[in-house]
Amino acid sequence: MKKTLTSALMLTALALASNNALAQDAGTVAVKFGYNQIMPQVSSGDLSAPSMPGTKIDVKEAGAPIMTLTYMYTPAISFELYAGLPYEHEIVGDGAIKGVGKIASVKQVSPTLFAQYRFFDKESTFRPYVGLGLTYAYFYGEEGSGNLTALTNPGGDPTLLEVDDAWGISPQVGATVKIDRNWFVDMAVIKSFIKTTSHLSTGQSIDTKLDPLAVSLSVGYRF
Repeated sequence: MKKTLTSALMLTALALASNNALAQDAGTVAVKFGYNQIMPQVSSGDLSAPSMPGTKIDVKEAGAPIMTLTYMYTPAISFELYAGLPYEHEIVGDGAIKGVGKIASVKQVSPTLFAQYRFFDKESTFRPYVGLGLTYAYFYGEEGSGNLTALTNPGGDPTLLEVDDAWGISPQVGATVKIDRNWFVDMAVIKSFIKTTSHLSTGQSIDTKLDPLAVSLSVGYRF
């Protein structure tokens, strides 16, 4: 009985030691839950004719909870998928119509797949990383306001709009801080380069570079 118990304890200790050694090694999977704030850095074209010259738009920032899934290909190279709940952005007038306030709103989700390189030893408490991702921005739930109708179709039917989905490249910098063998805190900054076109039911359109900056803070668990 004593030999059996001793053997079991030794096997358990070896398993724990093995798990500790593999905490950030190849094959490790981690999940993170946190909050992400997206701040569009908008460069707007002009609304096509007929419209007032210099009619532009701006897009307000928005935040939402996020979840990420990370796979360690090697102790230094990882792949990470960002996803989360929808963001809802207000679209406001700019340029010649700056000050008119909200003209529309749109919801979006923008899943991103990153390839990452992580610095320092795999057992380090602090590990900075850089990444490069491919983002797909999916826009839906577009709603025009009374201001949009007043500007584009006064006295007529409400103006509807549709925003084209878009692909973009997303550089990333971040860092993880280890709490213990499994738990960690993650901070990341992402700059995406995304251009889209909005189409109005009046036949007008406007090109917009969104190029958002995103900042996230998450808590993660490694398996």
